[in-house]
Amino acid sequence: MFDSYEKVFASVEVRSEEAIDMSKKDNGGTVILAYLNEKNRPYSSQDIFCNLQKQHGFGKTAVVKAMELLALEGKIKEKLYGKQKIYFADQTQFTNVNEGDLKELDGQISQLSAEVQTLTQSCRQLDAGNIQVKAFGLSLLGYRRKMEVQHSGVLEEIHELKELSAALTTEEMASEIQELKAECSGYRARLEKIKSATNHVTPEEKEKVYKDREVYVKEWKKRKRLASDMMDSILEGYPKSKKQFLEEVGVETDEDSKVVVPST
Repeated sequence: MFDSYEKVFASVEVRSEEAIDMSKKDNGGTVILAYLNEKNRPYSSQDIFCNLQKQHGFGKTAVVKAMELLALEGKIKEKLYGKQKIYFADQTQFTNVNEGDLKELDGQISQLSAEVQTLTQSCRQLDAGNIQVKAFGLSLLGYRRKMEVQHSGVLEEIHELKELSAALTTEEMASEIQELKAECSGYRARLEKIKSATNHVTPEEKEKVYKDREVYVKEWKKRKRLASDMMDSILEGYPKSKKQFLEEVGVETDEDSKVVVPST
């Protein structure tokens, strides 16, 4: 009869009305009581210790004392089988299960067991089919790699053919050589003309030009800054915009002439 009850305990889902929240003060009694009510199946103190120790850090002695206290208070039930004590939730708090309900549950269990067996057989057949599919897939993979190697060789030949097609013919290369020789002759003639000229700029003259340029650029920047400062002072009390002021006095800026002060 206890085996039948155990099946009922395993199939009935019970949500404990007490929150699973323990403190060290009650030696885990609250947690253990809630756990037994939730699982609704028999456990030994060793089972409870193994199931809750990792999450709550209970000691084995504390678990044994807590379960004995709960049984003494009548909150859980205790059965002695040989030298081992078994604890389970007080069944009076649950809805009574009659013999008809037990038979119905047994029927459901038998039906589910048959379905599990059928599904297991189907899984085995699928596994066998998967092995064949994998073998076929490996065969296809080998064929694909073989085709990739052949394709790579064809691509190399096509690339080589394109390079040969793009190369100049002997006649085209001879014509291009003649054009390059003519171009080189023109450059040589131009170079000789420059060398034979009498109006060469000496290094001293070149240096003087660079120094003069530097002086003029500095003066340009200086005058532009002075003019800008003067206009800013005037514009502080001028009722019109800067653009209108420049138009009235006839000042043409670098920007108007689209010139930029060169770097020194």
